[in-house]
Amino acid sequence: MLSFGVARVLRGTASSHGAPGFLMASSRVASVLVKRGIFLFVALVLIVVLAAVIIGATGYDKKVLQAIIEGQVRAYKQSLQQKGLPAERINALVENYTKTLEHIYGLDRPWYYRVLPLAFRTLTLDLGNVTQNQVAEVVGEQLPLRVSTAILEVLPRTIIMITIAELVCGIIVLFMGPLIAYRRGSLIDKAAITYAAIMNALPVWWLGLIAVFFFGYYLHIAPTRYRDVIYYINNFWSSPLHNLVEIAKYAWLPMVIVIISFLGSWLYGVRAIALRVVGEDYVAVARAKGLPENLVIRRYVLRVIAGPALTIVILGLAGSLGGFIITESVFGWPGMGSLYYAAIMSGDSATILGLIYVTTLVYIVARFILEVLYVWLDPRVKF
Repeated sequence: MLSFGVARVLRGTASSHGAPGFLMASSRVASVLVKRGIFLFVALVLIVVLAAVIIGATGYDKKVLQAIIEGQVRAYKQSLQQKGLPAERINALVENYTKTLEHIYGLDRPWYYRVLPLAFRTLTLDLGNVTQNQVAEVVGEQLPLRVSTAILEVLPRTIIMITIAELVCGIIVLFMGPLIAYRRGSLIDKAAITYAAIMNALPVWWLGLIAVFFFGYYLHIAPTRYRDVIYYINNFWSSPLHNLVEIAKYAWLPMVIVIISFLGSWLYGVRAIALRVVGEDYVAVARAKGLPENLVIRRYVLRVIAGPALTIVILGLAGSLGGFIITESVFGWPGMGSLYYAAIMSGDSATILGLIYVTTLVYIVARFILEVLYVWLDPRVKF
């Protein structure tokens, strides 16, 4: 009651000043949003540069590249031995080949000559080229391949499998969370708590393993090889209806598993937020006045919890675009998680930085959207 009274007083004060008061409030909001936007942009730059420093200064990329060079040199030496060349000639050719590879991969220069230019080009949206075949295999393409092209081809697959599933979770919890909190102690409330506890104890990739075995290998109603979905996604517009049906055949099981796994924790989080609001005095007063339950929930509960609840949902959706490495591996789903894994294991620095940049940018945009939504949903934030 006090908070709403303060908000009304402040609104009355602003309205009494007329247009100048409104313009002053608007300018303050705009100033705050601009400052937040600058702060988030600086955070993006620091994250990309820091990732580049970690990749280079720790020697990670050097070790991975040296292992790749050793494998290529070993294969080259074996091919020379099969030709029956003298040992001295083979050693000379192998030495030249090794130096050539070290120059191509940049190992004949300090780490900052290899990595930092990549970071600065990444920040200017020049993500560079994919350098490793393992990364191109996840995309379903062959080298040469741009990092931006690889991400744009892989991103829709993750959106289909994970982001849409989490969006369904978000819609469900935004409607069900307040209703469950409003009926605290009821059978449905206890069932939701039990369900959340069980789902928090079961990793999503473990549920995926069980689902693939049961629905794929035992019941034969779901695919056991999901990589074939690449063809239908890449050629979607050639026959939209047919390809949509085929994509659904591949995507339904992973989506159901993600929804089942994440719904519990999200539902519990929104329920906890709603419980604090339902226990407020102004909600009790509204009910005591005899207002309809639906009106109390919509006007006095949903409006207040909308900001925190949307935080859970929007940041969850933003995080989903980075993919789930283990879960995608279980299904053999060639998404962003698989692309991350291939880039890390092959030491493809350009792809790693490109992925970090894109996923961080999505997160920062989501944070800025939340800042705007908070101002719109809660009038008290404006003042």
